[in-house]
This record gives sequence, structure tokens and C-alpha cells, in this order.
Amino acid sequence: MQKTFLVTGAAGFIASRTAEMLLEQGHTVVGLDNLNDYYDVRLKEHRLEKLKQDPNFIWKYLDIEDFNALKTLFQEYSFSVVFNLAARAGVRYSLENPFVYNSTNSTGTLNLLELMKQNGVKKMVLASTSSLYAGLPMPFTEDLAVNTPLTPYAASKKAAEMMAYSYHKMHDLDISVVRYFTVFGPAGRPDMAPLRFVKWIAEGTPITLYGDGEQARDFTFVDDIARGTIAAGKEVGYEVINLGGGNNPVSINSFIAMIEEMTGKKAVIDRKPMHKADMKETWADISKAERLLNWKPQVSVEEGVKQTVDWYYANEEFVKDLQVI
Repeated sequence: MQKTFLVTGAAGFIASRTAEMLLEQGHTVVGLDNLNDYYDVRLKEHRLEKLKQDPNFIWKYLDIEDFNALKTLFQEYSFSVVFNLAARAGVRYSLENPFVYNSTNSTGTLNLLELMKQNGVKKMVLASTSSLYAGLPMPFTEDLAVNTPLTPYAASKKAAEMMAYSYHKMHDLDISVVRYFTVFGPAGRPDMAPLRFVKWIAEGTPITLYGDGEQARDFTFVDDIARGTIAAGKEVGYEVINLGGGNNPVSINSFIAMIEEMTGKKAVIDRKPMHKADMKETWADISKAERLLNWKPQVSVEEGVKQTVDWYYANEEFVKDLQVI
């Protein structure tokens, strides 16, 4: 049965792949994005061009902070699910510009929840973050008390989760909060290590590495994340669900070694002190996602790195010109 879905942040890394999968299933996707310049907008436009090739994709240049524009959108379309994947991302940058993180991640989410209530839309999938688990024992389970966020980014995501819970309790909205763990893959974000490292190693440019490289992440391939996000569109009441690799964390040094093997080139490393906003390790307990969503990752880190490297070489001239941060 064809449905109409709203995907916010549709030009973003995870949201564009999620929208693409929904379109592949034969649904209509209304995708909105404000195309902000936190990172090179050309990469967002690159993802968007692919989506626009599908006649069931409806593009809206729109900011979730703009309540009146959203109100018009909700009056125009009847959404089965709101996939709220728009966000100001980036842990370190949130320390420099905390206000925009609060206005987008918190107030933007509130705008959507209020309009869902007003227009009888019952289901939201809300993208959240593993950054909330900083300092807590691993593997991270959803029942941990994530009440001590270390960065404005994490705090703004916690605020969005709590506002969504309030609307669930007071207005009977059905909310799936999905906490993502280090998502990587083709057309990934240029402010994150995976794409930067592939680009720099392939080009012979020194890579900047904070810390000794033994810090580890629960890397998760973007296709697996998109599948889990869509699966979370089912009725659950209110649930927080980890979407991560679920394996023992992979060190940054090991990740670099995989890229070296796939590119046939040796990394030149410029070492910097560990950033205080960075987590030492992340590791998701994904048993809840398996139980509630029948979801588990299918793409190994090695295969994900290979696909990312392949995408780089297929788009080498385009990526070479991209600004990475």
C-alpha cells in the first residue's frame, strides 16, 4: 500500500538514504531540508539530485524551525509517518555555536510534534545519538540514565527525546527514538572521519588524528541505519532503540588500516591531542532493535569501507573538490 512519508533533513547523509529506500518500496516521500552550510552544500545537492530522479519524491526547501511554513506543509499533505532526521550534527562544533543546535534539534522537533498533534499524524521516528551515553558503562543499553550530556549537541538531542515523550504521554503520539552509532558509507558527511580519511589517504594528504588512534567506535553502515530507521516506523508506543554495529568497537587505527588496504596507499598521520568532547569508545547493545524491529546490521565494517572507497573512486573528481572540515 502506497503511503506518504515526511523525511526532514532529506539532503543529509542518513535521511537521503532513508528516503531513497522508501521510494524504492513504492511510497511517496516529501523531503525537506534547509541546505545549511555547516558542511559543503555541494554534497547535499549531490544526494538530492539522485532523489529528484524519482517522480514520487517531492522536494521542499524548508527549515523545521519555520513553524508557519511547516504548518502549510502539514495542511497540504497527509503523512503516515514523520521521519525527523533533520538536525544540527557535529559534537565539536556544538561547543562553538550551541544556540543553533538548540533551535534546530529541540525547537524544530517541538514544531513537528505540535503540528502532528494538530493534524492527527500519530507516528514519528526521531533520530538521536550515541553521544548521550558518554561516560556510561558499555555496551550501552537504552535503559541507562542519560542525564549528563557532555555537549550542547547531546543535550539538544536529549531535549528532543524528552519533548517527544511528553507528546506521547499527553497527546498519544507514537514515538520511536533511534540512537545512531557512528554511521558511515558512500556520500558520508565530510566532517566525520570515514570520508575525510578515505579522501586524504587516497590523495596522499596527511590525515589529522586526535589521540593515539586506539579510541574505538561501533561503526554502522548507512544502509543498515536506513533499514532500521524505516523499521522503526511501526507502532511501539514510546521506545528508545539503539541502531549500531553491535560488535566489539573497532579502533580508529584499525579503521585506517582497512582504508589503507582498500586504497593500496599508506596514511600520513598528523597527530593531535585527544579532544575533550570526544568519547573514548562506543558500543551499542542492539538486542532491543532485534526484538522490537527484527533488525540487525547486515554489512560488515570491512564491506562498508570497501563500498565507501569504491564510491570515492567513482566520484573522485567531485570529492577531490569538496571541502572537508
